[in-house]
Amino acid sequence: MDRLQFFSPVRISRAPGQPVEDIDGVREAMAFLRKWPKGRRGPVYQCALNCCAAALASQMSAEEARKAFTGFARITRLLDDDMALPMDSENRGSAYALRR
Repeated sequence: MDRLQFFSPVRISRAPGQPVEDIDGVREAMAFLRKWPKGRRGPVYQCALNCCAAALASQMSAEEARKAFTGFARITRLLDDDMALPMDSENRGSAYALRR
């Protein structure tokens, strides 16, 4: 398995009724982020972009970049409704922090 490939894809949907797109790895996530409209690039976008760049430079794992990209997709309402992340102890803390 390629070190930049995600263990499971991030499923995104651009709009209701639109086809679901699977983002399978860091390179695909980076390509998606580079096409994101400049006027909609905020701190969550920047975090996801930085994490993908760090994974490409072997400074971060692909799974850490996946978590950042998934957060970006969730906040921008692109994350497919059928996609649910397992709630391990690490995710519970970040999910709690986002709800506060």
